[in-house]
Amino acid sequence: MALKDYLRQRFFPHMWCPGCGHGTVLNSLLRAVEQLGLSKNEIVMASGIGCSSRISGYVDFHTLHTLHGRALAFATGVKLSQPELNVIVPMGDGDALAIGGNHFIHACRRNIDITAIVMNNRIYGMTGGQFSPMSGVGINATTAPFQNIDRDFDVVKMATAAGATFVARSTTYHAQQAADLIKQAILHEGFSVVEILSQCPTHFGRKNKQGAAADMMERYKDITVPVGSKKKAENPDLIERGIFVQEEAPEYCREYDKIIAKAMKG
Repeated sequence: MALKDYLRQRFFPHMWCPGCGHGTVLNSLLRAVEQLGLSKNEIVMASGIGCSSRISGYVDFHTLHTLHGRALAFATGVKLSQPELNVIVPMGDGDALAIGGNHFIHACRRNIDITAIVMNNRIYGMTGGQFSPMSGVGINATTAPFQNIDRDFDVVKMATAAGATFVARSTTYHAQQAADLIKQAILHEGFSVVEILSQCPTHFGRKNKQGAAADMMERYKDITVPVGSKKKAENPDLIERGIFVQEEAPEYCREYDKIIAKAMKG
């Protein structure tokens, strides 16, 4: 099946700004689905609100475009009712870790078999460029005209600490790696988190003088290194990408089935 066959082409052209990294993430996602040979009926995608969440409208899967920050709650209901389906949740950094932060940590804790893709562009792009939990100290935003003083989360560390059994990171520059990580995340039986650093040239790039989209993507090449690279020891500010956690643990739906079986026995 060609990549375009996975898209609802009647909804194109898309609404993303020129140079937005989310289109690259969508491409990586579709390549992962294609390589796995999944049919469209085997996939359910749930999303919240935000630039990243528009992906659920563009793919020709079973989809839910839900409430801001609540996509994982909806996805949990879908997975529990139809555990044989592959449930994928695309989220932005604000959607996942601000209003959706509580759902995020508890989905990790439960280890339910859902794939969460966190598109981290460090800004609220759809609503005008407010700073997000991922913006970091010293960043300019519409709600931080004299620079942000809030420390940022580390998605990988948070997901790991909360109990996710597959945790990975890539960037839009490393699109092939991102596709491979998404593929492995879908195959993993348990809660999977794939963070993808994604540029927002319209709001983040302009306000922080990081140049055009191509410049921002080149920067991802310069500031990231593979997990375990010696360069990280030499320069702790470099961001690692790759797989950080990949382990087996009891999956929530299977454990829930055991409870149902006990109840049925009386």
